[in-house]
Amino acid sequence: MKSSELVEENKHATIRIQYCPACGWMLRASWMAQEILSTFTNELKSVTLEPAKDYPGLFQVWMEENLIWCRKKEQGFPQPKELKRRIRDLLCPEKDLGHSDRKH
Repeated sequence: MKSSELVEENKHATIRIQYCPACGWMLRASWMAQEILSTFTNELKSVTLEPAKDYPGLFQVWMEENLIWCRKKEQGFPQPKELKRRIRDLLCPEKDLGHSDRKH
């Protein structure tokens, strides 16, 4: 399947960022959403923020049923570079992430 066909197939994909509002992580969640949207403008349908009031300490990033990042499992928050790589690998593996793909 060509890259353009894969993008068309996944145009309905959504990213969902769940965060604990009591921990004050809304700004971090919105920053991650902004980073994702700026990189995958043409590949995604939406990025949503979901306050997880009943789950203290939760910070997870999902694409459909795929867990991309879990703060507890990963023992910390994602850097935008790593989060974008994981999303890219599922959504459109052929996409070049520019400087995020380059090793220093």
